[in-house]
Amino acid sequence: MPRDLAFTLAGLRAAYGRGLQPEAVIAEAFRRLDALGDPGIFLHEARAQALAEARALGAPDGRPLWGIPYAVKDNIDVAGMPTTAACPDFAYEATADAFVVARLRAAGAICLGKTNLDQFATGLVGVRTPYPVPRNAIDPALVPGGSSSGSAVAVAQGLVAFSLGTDTAGSGRVPAALNDIVGLKPSLGALSSAGMVPACRTLDTISVFAGSVADAWEVFALTAGVDPADAWSRPMPSPHLAALPAAVTVAVPDAASLRTFGDEAQAAHFHATIERLESGGAQLREIDLSPFYAVAELLYSGPWVAERVAAVGSRLTTAPETLHAVTRAILAPGLSLSAVDAFNGLYRLQELRRVCALALEGADFLCVPTIPCFVTREEIAADPFGPNSRLGTYTNFVNLLDLCGIAVPTGPRADGRPGSLTILARKGEDGRAAALALRVERAGAAVPPRTDAHGHGPASDEIALAVCGAHMAGLPLNGELTARGGRLLRPARTAPHYRLFALPGGPPARPGLLRAEGGAAIALEVWALPRAALGDFIAGIPTPLVIGTVELDDGSAVKGFLCEPHGLKGARDITASGGWRAALAEA
Repeated sequence: MPRDLAFTLAGLRAAYGRGLQPEAVIAEAFRRLDALGDPGIFLHEARAQALAEARALGAPDGRPLWGIPYAVKDNIDVAGMPTTAACPDFAYEATADAFVVARLRAAGAICLGKTNLDQFATGLVGVRTPYPVPRNAIDPALVPGGSSSGSAVAVAQGLVAFSLGTDTAGSGRVPAALNDIVGLKPSLGALSSAGMVPACRTLDTISVFAGSVADAWEVFALTAGVDPADAWSRPMPSPHLAALPAAVTVAVPDAASLRTFGDEAQAAHFHATIERLESGGAQLREIDLSPFYAVAELLYSGPWVAERVAAVGSRLTTAPETLHAVTRAILAPGLSLSAVDAFNGLYRLQELRRVCALALEGADFLCVPTIPCFVTREEIAADPFGPNSRLGTYTNFVNLLDLCGIAVPTGPRADGRPGSLTILARKGEDGRAAALALRVERAGAAVPPRTDAHGHGPASDEIALAVCGAHMAGLPLNGELTARGGRLLRPARTAPHYRLFALPGGPPARPGLLRAEGGAAIALEVWALPRAALGDFIAGIPTPLVIGTVELDDGSAVKGFLCEPHGLKGARDITASGGWRAALAEA
């Protein structure tokens, strides 16, 4: 077992393809945890359960997350494991998986255990826990970030390929910035919250931490969907990476409303990041962020504090001693709020929503620093409230305004600390936000080259490439395109002259497209790939797949994946499904 194996989706899939067994990966994950010596990351280590699940996987079966280790924030249910919400007196053993966890289990992922958090998901610092505090993966002097502290640190330390957190006021983004990883906060309702202990029921969502945008997006795409059992679940656009507009307009805070609380390195790094966006073709528009801050203030000075009281039930009045002292102090004012206060807060929020919507009119995205400044454990020990509030400067307003967002690393600041940009978009536009995040990732901030007038064609330095299987958006090999600067142009169909086959082997499972008599129109995606990256991409294509010319149903032709006839031995004809996604759904 190579101890330097990268716990990423691509890294683990490649290792499994070479014959590595999932049991060895799970054992390595716990070896790393033991070697790290941080007792604050996991509140429950499911060693025996995870190893048993790894042994039970059997041979690779094509499931997209087969053998992939992950962790779950301890306010989300995993069958057979305790759920504590970092309150020992609250603990219970979950008898069923949360909806999202069930989807991950069905996809072949293995949960290593439950991770630490700010108690009842109330906080952005990660130290409001009766258990040991997780150590920040970048600098132990810094807070790990909350409330999803353990989930973020587990990814940043290379213990898991991804993890689940939650996000009400920034808990899926602030820890990502503090630990130099990606934090994806979906549109509210895109991921079912069934099986999650709420913090603010109207504002909660499960979130995803990963080492890259591609990995975070794939996990989101595999778990998103309407859950009839969850009253807060709602229909959203299909979770596919979306093609960006030809001319991207990005709103950013103007000089007067950019807040970094004296952290000059943070301000300088943010300006450098958005300048790279501009040099890459984005149109920047400065706006006054003051009304967004006014929305943020409602979260802890308005009736939503009472909603947090509702989340902990009668505990605040009947068993206050079971709560962390800081959690108790935050919730207590909620007891004095009235129904009139609640309605007045809703009225004020609606007014501010209109102002914020007007400020963003004509902009595709709002880009802000994920955090305004860093906070040390020493600072939070001296003042448990002020530094926590500062960390929520650019996150507290997001769910109140029904935005989606993704925090993405942007490289080191001048002082060596990690930079992070949050890309915010309107509800349902998660795919567009992730598409821009792919371009910003690791300080490579640049929007895609401009396309034709309809936004459907490749630029002069790109080539259109048709993909019909695991390279499509959200599927296991899509990262091989996005990592090389690929971007989705449009969904399409072949001319009605092709047959589709499920090829033997894997993971991941792969189809083969063959032009043949008696064929049909097959669904696929057309991507734009930089010409400079094409050779490297083709070099990694395994036999019997080749790149040839694919005729589309509109009469045009593009380069794309085809299968050599000799590779169809043992393959199954799935032409009747009409496409690979449909075939996977049927399977």
